[in-house]
Order: sequence, then structure tokens, then C-alpha cells
Amino acid sequence: MNAPALETRDLAKRYGKIEALRGVSLSVEPGEIYGLLGQNGAGKTTLIKILLGITRNWKGEARLLGQPAGKSAVLARVGYLPEDHRFPEYHTGASLLQFYGQLLGVSRDLRRTRIPAILDTVGLADRMHTKIRGYSKGMKQRLGVAQALMHDPEVIFLDEPTDGVDPLGRKEIRTMILQLKAQNRTIFLNSHLLGEVELICDRVGILQKGRMVREGEVATLTRQKGSFLVGLAPGQTLPVAELQKLDYVVAPYGERWEIHLRDDQTIDPVVDFIRSQGLNLRHLVEKRQSLEDLFLETLKEREAPTQRPVPR
Repeated sequence: MNAPALETRDLAKRYGKIEALRGVSLSVEPGEIYGLLGQNGAGKTTLIKILLGITRNWKGEARLLGQPAGKSAVLARVGYLPEDHRFPEYHTGASLLQFYGQLLGVSRDLRRTRIPAILDTVGLADRMHTKIRGYSKGMKQRLGVAQALMHDPEVIFLDEPTDGVDPLGRKEIRTMILQLKAQNRTIFLNSHLLGEVELICDRVGILQKGRMVREGEVATLTRQKGSFLVGLAPGQTLPVAELQKLDYVVAPYGERWEIHLRDDQTIDPVVDFIRSQGLNLRHLVEKRQSLEDLFLETLKEREAPTQRPVPR
């Protein structure tokens, strides 16, 4: 079994009296796209900076590609797009990658072939000799991804990769991230655009005030346990009254019906009843909520004040 691409155990970090991280444990497998979610100040950037060796004096364990986080040999295998990058605007896209390639130890011959290929991957091949000052916000984000890929890393940290990018640009960046995953690269990303995260991430973790409060596969977390959407063949109607007599909660949902199960119920008797009535079941899926709804629900649950009797 392969070692995790990155992992932390009981990771804790203080800034004076402020606890930025309070015992965070997570594990990301090779080739996985993992999304770290949380409000501003939740500890997301602190966690990334610890893994990259930027922040020190922390407690717990942090490992990257099987080695202690921050080791130079490991960092040579890691790419990073920070949220607030500031590229010198007198550079062109190509000259910027030449500069970063030299810093990263990429040979001249490899830079000669790799730079055009990377700029083509991020959709900037036709602007590679244009000054960065002439780039849009979305183009600068794509260039940021390009510099993170310059040395062919195994793990890539992307902090708000689609920030300020128009819908078409966001779609192109999503496609590019999925292509990187297909190459068995590990992607660790932060984003406040939860719809984007939901489309590409395999798993997500939600940080709140330095603690990991929920984590798991996107498909599992967004499943609304106990709610199913049922659809029949055109022209057929669900026998709602009969199902209600069987103690099921049924409500119309557009051209379909939503069936909510109580704690002791399963969907199987509903399916059996529909078939016994000679109806054609064409649609049966467990209802899901959006990742954004899940995120807001999680924060609300955690921030709800404990109910205490009011003293008299």
C-alpha cells in the first residue's frame, strides 16, 4: 500500500494567544484531489505553510511524500500557487517561467521544450511573449498554475486557483486540474467557490477555528440520508395516498416525487409497491444537497450556542 501523499496528525500551531490549528489530522492519497474548506481565519493557509516548511514551531506531525514536511528534497517535488502572488509585470509569460525554471533547477534544454508545452496546457501559448502587465486577472491565475507546474511536481498546492477568473476560464482551469489528476498527481486546493470544489474534488475537509469538523468523500457528505427522488414513466402517477397509508412521507418535486424515510424505514417497500401496481420506475436516486449547503449547515451546527436555563 502506498504511503499518503501528505498527512498530518494532531497538528497544532499558536500565534501568541491565538490557536491557529488545534489538533488537525488528515491524510491525502496519491492522485487525489483534496479540497480544504473554511472561513477566513479557520487555519487553512497556516496548514499549507506548515506542510511547505514556511511556518515553523508547530506541534504534532506533518509529512509530505513520506518525509517530514519542510525538507528541501521533498519541496523539490512540490508545486505551489499562493493566493496573493505578485509576478513582476515587466516579464512575459515565457520569461517568467525561464526565471522560475532556473530557480527550480530545471535545465536549459528542458526549459526550452517545457515552457511552450506548459503555457499551451494553461491556454497561454498565444500570449507567451506578451508582458504580464497586459494579462487579465484570469490569465495571471493561469500563469500562476504554470509556474507551479514548471518542475513537474508530484504534489501541487493551489490556493484559490480560480479567484477572479471568468466562468469560461474557471472551466478551463477545472479541466486542467482533472488532467493533472489523470497523470496521478496529487492536488491540494483551497477555494471559497464551493461549486467549483464540488465539481472536481474527491474528498474535502472543513476547518473551523483550527479544528477539522467534517471530512469525507464529496458524494457521501452531500447525500441527504433518508430522502429519495422517484420518477415514473411518462403519463404515470405515483399512488401518493396509498404510500402515505404505509406511513411514508411523500411530496411532489417537479415532475417527480420526494420520499422521506423515517429512521426505521427503507426504500425497498416503496419500490416493491410501485412494481406491484404495474408502474414503471424510471428514476430512483438518493437526494443530495450542494456542498455549499453542507458547508453552511456544518458551520451553523458548530456555532449553535448551548441551550442553558436562564437564571431568575
